[in-house]
Parts: sequence; C-alpha cells; structure tokens
Amino acid sequence: MAFGEVTVIPVNGHGPEDVVVDDQGRVYTGVDDGRILRVSPDGKRIDVLGDTGGRPLGLEFFGEDLLICDAKAGLLTMPLAGGDVTTLATSAVGLDFVFCNNAAVAADGTVYFTDSSRRFGIEKWRDDLIEQTGGGRLLRRTPDGKIEQLADGFQFANGVALPPDESYVAVAETGAYRVARVWLAGDRAGTRDYLVDDLWGYPDNISTGSDGLIWITVASPKVPALSLVQKLPAPLRAGVRALPTSLQPAPARECGVRGVTPDGKQVHELRGEIDGFHVLVGVRERAGKLYFGSLEDNAIAVTSV
Repeated sequence: MAFGEVTVIPVNGHGPEDVVVDDQGRVYTGVDDGRILRVSPDGKRIDVLGDTGGRPLGLEFFGEDLLICDAKAGLLTMPLAGGDVTTLATSAVGLDFVFCNNAAVAADGTVYFTDSSRRFGIEKWRDDLIEQTGGGRLLRRTPDGKIEQLADGFQFANGVALPPDESYVAVAETGAYRVARVWLAGDRAGTRDYLVDDLWGYPDNISTGSDGLIWITVASPKVPALSLVQKLPAPLRAGVRALPTSLQPAPARECGVRGVTPDGKQVHELRGEIDGFHVLVGVRERAGKLYFGSLEDNAIAVTSV
C-alpha cells in the first residue's frame, strides 16, 4: 500500500535518525552534529536539550531520562528536560563499542542494544554492507549496570524491539534483509530464529508500537549493484570500498515501513516515495500515527497508519 498524506517537518539539523514521541506528541530526535532535539507537534518549536559530542542514533525513554545509543560515544543517558550527558558504557565483554546503534528497554529497566560492527564505524557503514562481516552483536545491560553479550554474528545488527510479553528480542539485520528473534523465555530461550525474513529492502530501526505491533523500517529497496559487489573476491570489494561515496552503490528514494504481529504476521505495509523525505530509518507508532526519522534529510515526517 502506498503512503497516504505525509507531513514533513523540517528540523534544524541533518539526519534525525531515530524518533521517540511523548504523551504530549513532542518528538525527540538526534542529529549528526551531536545535538538532541525536541520538536513540538506542529513543528513550530524546536528545543535543543543537549549535545552528546558524538553521533546520536537510537533513542528510548528511560524513566526520567532519554537513553541514547551514540555511534561514537557509546550508551548514554540525558535528562528528558535537557542537561548533561551521562555515559553508561563504551565497551562490553572486553570489546570497545565500534558502532553503538539502537536499543529497547524492558519494563524492569533492562536495556537490550546493538553494536553493529566490529570493524567499521558509522562513517564506514557502507563498508560493512559490502564486506558482509557478520560482526554485529546484541548486548544486555541489567539495572545493576552489568553488561553481557546475548548473541553475535549478525549482518549489521541494527534496530531492536521487544514484543509486549518480552519473550524475545527482535534485531534487524540490515545486511541480510531480515529481522532475527533472540528468545529470552520459554522452551526456545537462548535460541535464534527469524521474525521476518527476505524483506524487499534494507531494514534499519524497529520499534514496538502502542498497537502492540513491531514496526520495521525499510530504508531502501535492495540495490542490485551492492548484491553483485558482495559476491566479488576480497581485493575487488576493497577496491569498491576505496571509491568515493558518490561512485559506490547508493540507496534509492523508495522507502517503507511494515507493521507485524509478535509472531511475524504482516498487518500493515506502506511503501513508496515521500516528497522531500528519503532513507527512512526511524519509526514510532503512537495512537494511530507513524513518526519517521531519516538518515539523510533535515526533517522528520508524520502520517496516519
């Protein structure tokens, strides 16, 4: 189904990658110069709440704070009212974070989050997709501050979500066009399977909506040139990585979101081009509205389900 009417709201920054929405309809997002912004429902007021000094990506509400996955600075918090940043972690199980990306927060305050790659930071995200390194990992931080690694070997571990019953953690694998499930409870605890497999494009952030569905962004359709490059011998892949970004395989303008039940049944799918908005990588559903973030534009967007 094509997108209906979409309202594009400019923000005073580039790449508002993820979005969360409070009970007043205000949207929180982070832009690529490190600032955390709060945007009023009509877009007429934008408050700067603070600055991470890095590149904020995934955002979650965390009590009276905002939890921030910063690709450069690690796992952080900041007061919702604005203020200084507190660093929760920059490494886990003996490895520094290379690309802290996205998170989900359980009812008891446990944080599940991704480190997308062992080799490539955010400036080189295309390189990980080209090389298919399989170095993404899923981590868990318990309320007492301890961090453990739950799962490894993801093809660019990206968005994270919990179903309403918190029986598993969903993890978007951008490089494999799928959303994995790492089971936390029941007979399948400790095992991995797939919530959604063989998507039509590259999944990015995911989130659980007020409707109980898990919403999955698709930033771009599959890029045939990238699929070909991934099959090349290592020296040739390295040659492609060395090319200027303008000559590397690039995302298309088409984008989409899919809403699925906790067992993976599709309920909604919106797909197409949005005027003035592309590389849709953040999604939140609240009270029948969808709020979008973008990796490449200077705007967020809002539409109805």
